Amino acid sequence: MKYIDIHAHAYRKPAPFVTRFCTAEELVERYDSNGIEMGAVLPVVNSEIYLPQANEDILDMAEKYPGRLFPFCNVDPRALINRSDAPLDTVLQYYKDLGCKGVGEIMPNMRFDDERVQNLFACAEKVGLPVTTDGSDRVGGDFGLCDDPGLPCLEHTLQRFPMLKFIAHGPVFWAEITRRTRPALCKPVFGRDGLQHGSPDRNTGRITGEGAAQELLRAFPNLYGELSDGYWQLKRDEDFAVRFLIEFQDRLFFGTDCCNAECQKVFRIKLWFDHLHESGKLPEEAWKKICRNNAIDFFGLNLEKA
Repeated sequence: MKYIDIHAHAYRKPAPFVTRFCTAEELVERYDSNGIEMGAVLPVVNSEIYLPQANEDILDMAEKYPGRLFPFCNVDPRALINRSDAPLDTVLQYYKDLGCKGVGEIMPNMRFDDERVQNLFACAEKVGLPVTTDGSDRVGGDFGLCDDPGLPCLEHTLQRFPMLKFIAHGPVFWAEITRRTRPALCKPVFGRDGLQHGSPDRNTGRITGEGAAQELLRAFPNLYGELSDGYWQLKRDEDFAVRFLIEFQDRLFFGTDCCNAECQKVFRIKLWFDHLHESGKLPEEAWKKICRNNAIDFFGLNLEKA
């Protein structure tokens, strides 16, 4: 079975600053060598993380590789008039009509509950596009929407926009699959050199006890999870991981978050899923849903289900 990746990045002409993103050609080559049939390409439009790119670049990539890449669109919540009543729904509807399947990756370094951010969510709900975000635990010197431990702002958003399909992504969300006593460890700090310093607490130790992520997934049917960062937490404890994957198999997606030209390490998540399936630990039906079939149903892809 070939996988579907719902979270990847590529640039038309990457610049060699901080990281060099791969081109569409390089991304497809990596898919070919790793058994991935198709992937979503998410534009970067927020200057906090990298040099912003145009939605049109992503549309061009999808047009060049039909059946291999499908486009998301993105818009900064401060766009147009930098107010909470900005008509961002007009922008999103325009790109939806051109074939974009979602909005994101939304990652300005603003408070999650900033009304300009909430306006973007409201506009996505209005036009019927799912959203995916990245997060932070602070404003300043980082990228991603800032939420507090336990993710109360995400919870309020899910309550406020019950028809908005929200795809959780990033280390801040996935750190919440267990109780955390040191919230700042969920994500490394970026220094003045633009490099990451320190490492999040996602690589060692068995998982003891559940966190806010499970509580939110159980409480809100409009919340989904993309596993490129979830993998780094779940692989710590395979027994816990299998229980989690089975329980939420209908709302989880395979993703790589391929971010640079030397991105082979992110495809370890596929090897991990291959292992879980081949060892018999992850039931066949759950494996097929998470790694392929959920994406086909959710995004309405013109592909055969496994």
